[in-house]
Amino acid sequence: MSGYRIDHELREFGAHVRGWRMILGLTAQQVAERADITRDTLRKIETGDAGVNFRSVAQVLRALGILDQVVDAADPLASDIGRLRAGDLTKKRAR
Repeated sequence: MSGYRIDHELREFGAHVRGWRMILGLTAQQVAERADITRDTLRKIETGDAGVNFRSVAQVLRALGILDQVVDAADPLASDIGRLRAGDLTKKRAR
């Protein structure tokens, strides 16, 4: 079985990252320096390249001031189904 195709979502995520950078009035160089990555890595993130290190993505989100929002959005307890099944969080394995 092949994995889910997420190319569209990665491109959309990258466009959102670029949008935040533009709204904040930051250049690619400024964000790259704040995130301690190269401009080429930032370009890859902004174009949805799947080969970028997750740490680099997180560093860019922090440089843009939105890392906490993204982490909060992934919290399972922030959703109705997550709260409904909160007891499953204590299990060692998903079955």
